[in-house]
Amino acid sequence: MTRRLLLSYLALTVLVLAGLEIPLGFLYARGETSRASQNVERDASMLAEITEEDIENGDLDALPGVVGEYAGRTGGHVVVTDRRGVVLADSDPAGRTGVTLAAQPDIARALGNRPTVTSTTDDDGDDVLSATVPGASGTTVRGALRLTYPLSEVDARVHRIWGVLALVGACILVAVALVAFSLARWITRPLRTLEAATAQLADGQLATPPDATSGPPELRSLAASFNHTATRLQHLLKAQQAFASEASHQLKTPLTSLRLRLENFEPCLDPRAHGSLEEAIGEVERLGRMVQGLLALARLENTATTPEPVDIDAVLADRVAMWEPLAAEQYVAVDITGPPVGRVWAIPGALEQIVDNLLANALRVSPPSTTITLHRTPGAVLDVIDVIDQGPGMSEADRERAFERFWRASDTRHDGTGLGLPIVRHLVDASGGAVTLHPAPVTGLDARVRLRPVGAHAPRRPLATDDAVQTPRNLSRRPRTTGRR
Repeated sequence: MTRRLLLSYLALTVLVLAGLEIPLGFLYARGETSRASQNVERDASMLAEITEEDIENGDLDALPGVVGEYAGRTGGHVVVTDRRGVVLADSDPAGRTGVTLAAQPDIARALGNRPTVTSTTDDDGDDVLSATVPGASGTTVRGALRLTYPLSEVDARVHRIWGVLALVGACILVAVALVAFSLARWITRPLRTLEAATAQLADGQLATPPDATSGPPELRSLAASFNHTATRLQHLLKAQQAFASEASHQLKTPLTSLRLRLENFEPCLDPRAHGSLEEAIGEVERLGRMVQGLLALARLENTATTPEPVDIDAVLADRVAMWEPLAAEQYVAVDITGPPVGRVWAIPGALEQIVDNLLANALRVSPPSTTITLHRTPGAVLDVIDVIDQGPGMSEADRERAFERFWRASDTRHDGTGLGLPIVRHLVDASGGAVTLHPAPVTGLDARVRLRPVGAHAPRRPLATDDAVQTPRNLSRRPRTTGRR
């Protein structure tokens, strides 16, 4: 913004200078030409009076001295003729006397007692001012005098004044640039502090609030409003974090106690009520997982961290080793395919949660004697991990809504919370990647995760991380074979 303000000030100054100096330069050039014409005409009239007197007195030998002295002093060229147009004197040493110039228009007009002042070109092709006046007493014309003066002298003076105007304009531009730069820095300094404070607040902590005592009044008011808003927002975030932390502890104990009490009822109940008791225990377990998922999402949204290099191959091997025993109980295999990927950018702990949630969802819908495949595809820009199951799959409409909180497919018959995929999307987005759902090649669902390899630039979108939500320990101990999330 400083550069734009500076350029706007300079552009305005250039327009003002151009509007003032260009007309002034042309006016001066026209004035110089007019003054030169008047001077040449005046000098020509003065010399004509002197030479006319010499011609009248018959003192023709004095003419070369008069015109030579003037030409040497001013640099002009003087030619004197008699009343028939014959040259009597020429200030140019190469000029010839005795030749007639009566046929030339300006000489003819002067011999007719009419002066001529004009701009013309001499024999050498140079632009000159020419004044041809009669040497007369009253109506008696005794000769004519032509005085030519080179316009190069006038042009030199005009060029000098253009140079002076350009120098003055450059000095003014430099002065305006210095003043405008200081003013622009003064105006934008509060904006820069606001930008830095906004970045800090986005990271979760405002360490240096913007200065509300400097800059224009409007920006001071904006900084004060921002500080008030930031203070209020930080207070709300801290309160929400405190709630998430306290609720995590306060809710686990009564839910665990409720489950134990329900299980203790089993020996005392009629066998016909055991089915309802089992369903009640399942709902308590689902409520516990839902509470845990909500708290995890709250912590994800309130805590910020920066992506770091993570060995995705080691994470995949570790998580598959953790999930294989549970998958084996359901006669489901878990397999890793594809070449090693190496290290990718991810926030700490995110990959474990992503894999756990996707494996948990895949295992819920996988029929016995099927395989869950984790396929790796290295890439120059993005590394891809596909978690592919052989379950019933999802329709296109369901895949579009699958990342909404608490959403579950209409044919869902398992006790999922609808929070697994939203947590996965939070973690993948925070790591600078993307997650999408696609139909599997034959049947089932392909959850595709794209992450940036360490060779690429680190993602600039830090978000949050926390404890895993879906793990082999908190996956339902009674998986179903349709629906997910």
